[in-house]
Amino acid sequence: MTIYIATAVGASFLFLLWTIRYVFRQSDGGGIMREIAESIRKGADAFLKRELKALSVVLAIIAISLFAVNKAEALSFLAGALISALTGVIGMKVATSANVRTAEALKTSFSDGFKIAFSGGAVMGMAVVSFGLLGVGIVFSLTEDTGTLIGYAFGSSLVALFLRVGGGIYTKSADVGADLVGKLEAGIPEDDYRNPATIADNVGDNVGDIAGMGSDLFESYVSAIVAAIILGLATLGEKGAALPLMLAALGIIASLVGIFFVRVGPKTEKLSFEEQTKKIRSAMNRGVIISNLLMIALAFFVVKNLFGTLDLFWTLAIGMAVGFAIGKATEYYTAGEHRPVQSIVEASETGPSTNIIQGLSTGMMSTLVPVLAVAAGTVAVFELSGLYGIALASVGILVVLGINLSMDSYGPIADNAAGIAEMSGLGEDIRKKADALDSVGNTTAAIGKGFAIGSAGLAALAWVATFFHEAGISEVSLLNPRAIAGIFTGAMISFVFCALLMRAVGKGGFEVVKEVRRQFKEIPGLLEGRSKADHSLVVDITTKRALRDMIVPGVLVVLTPLAAGLLGGFDAVGGFLVGALSSGFLIALFMSNAGGAWDNAKKYIEAGHKGGKGSPAHKAAVVGDTVGDPFKDTAGPSLNILIKLIGKVAVISIPLLLLL
Repeated sequence: MTIYIATAVGASFLFLLWTIRYVFRQSDGGGIMREIAESIRKGADAFLKRELKALSVVLAIIAISLFAVNKAEALSFLAGALISALTGVIGMKVATSANVRTAEALKTSFSDGFKIAFSGGAVMGMAVVSFGLLGVGIVFSLTEDTGTLIGYAFGSSLVALFLRVGGGIYTKSADVGADLVGKLEAGIPEDDYRNPATIADNVGDNVGDIAGMGSDLFESYVSAIVAAIILGLATLGEKGAALPLMLAALGIIASLVGIFFVRVGPKTEKLSFEEQTKKIRSAMNRGVIISNLLMIALAFFVVKNLFGTLDLFWTLAIGMAVGFAIGKATEYYTAGEHRPVQSIVEASETGPSTNIIQGLSTGMMSTLVPVLAVAAGTVAVFELSGLYGIALASVGILVVLGINLSMDSYGPIADNAAGIAEMSGLGEDIRKKADALDSVGNTTAAIGKGFAIGSAGLAALAWVATFFHEAGISEVSLLNPRAIAGIFTGAMISFVFCALLMRAVGKGGFEVVKEVRRQFKEIPGLLEGRSKADHSLVVDITTKRALRDMIVPGVLVVLTPLAAGLLGGFDAVGGFLVGALSSGFLIALFMSNAGGAWDNAKKYIEAGHKGGKGSPAHKAAVVGDTVGDPFKDTAGPSLNILIKLIGKVAVISIPLLLLL
């Protein structure tokens, strides 16, 4: 086991050092490009510093409380939090440097621009899996105690809560405000430097879709491995505990191999927009297919040699298949060329109301395949391997996270590059190349969100199984009134949580709109381009709003499982976890896919269809996209943290509940 982890993590660290060096060696263009990129970088750094400062206070309080009970668990809790935060910092530092270098490289060739953007994304992807596995491996090797592993996973969850929820509020407050005043009122393009909110909008891409998404999937990755170790140790002994660690190590190797196949050649330079995007998608699909096939082969060899039977191999394969099904379903419902998004485009011709109705319908229907896949997969793996099978299946969906997260993190880098190209006035040719990169990035981001939700659902299910096992509960009667009360309150929590986040984005967007209107009114020549906007004021407004409005949702997530246990005992907690998981998983899928579909419907119209930019259909699509923004980037993804974190809180609270 140790050799597997050391080899995989060592290879990943070498890749990270080489890739970071490659990105930073590229030219940033200088002049106005450097100025814009520096503004984005400073805004992202300022948000992260304030966020981590607030987080450190919470971590200190919890660590002191844990230290009084279990010193090792307190230390592992801090380790999980610090390592998770470190991966977010590394990913965002590289992303906010790769964006401008991507835009500059497009002056030379399309393939160079893509290589830099994807390399920047690969840093986030491989940092998450290598640091995540290294931390779990060290903690387990030193202590061989499940309590310390739970502490490590809990630490990563708290960081994810802060970065995902806070980042989501920040990014969509800026985005909604920028769109409402910039596009609908002032009639200026997206990413126009005259818009006072445009820098905050680009900062939001990094804090929400790099640091936020990275911390979310870091938590899912660690949670799945830890749950599998706990249940594996209880059912199969040391071999059962070692298997998820070995599979995660092999997944890192498979991801590295796949990443090297994600390349586009120099012949893409003269291709059309559609052909360029097709080439990028083909390159990414090639990398993912190679990673998955290699992983299947390696897993077959390891499981066969370790156990002599293939039940656990098929369990892992089912988890991978569930992840694949969720990704494909998400792509179908959110990609611009497919019927669901086209139906929203058509509905936009008759106004915002029909656009929103069609988008809501699309989001609701998009839950069908993922839920059936998870349901069928859960039954199948339980029949094969029991509760351990559920945890191992969650490892399966995340086993090649390295390459999947690399593609997802590529999206915001490409988006920023397109924005910098627009704000710097690089010309129509460069902007078209950047738009081609961005177009693929939108699809990978949507698929990434679906993947994150699917992995969160299985990881959360693994923690529900862990809770029942650790609490010694073999079954809960559906006729038990405490269990029924728990199911209803758990289902309700997801709605309350979403309501708080949507309200926060609404308030933040309102403040941004007021500030942008004020600057357009009071700064002479701003709309004409003779004066510069004060972008830092909007960055400050959104940062303060995000930090202020994430407190109540965070407290809700941590305290409600404890309250359920204190009021209703283990039966109520079990029902609460099941209710929250069921509603949270469905709402997250609905919101994420509806938002992605609205976004790509707007972009399809902006590409020149149905009258293009400024047309009635475009204005209707902008309204739909503005509604969809907090759906797909704030409330929906934040539910991932809710359904995972409440399971860990429930497991940690078992000793307290036993005393009652």
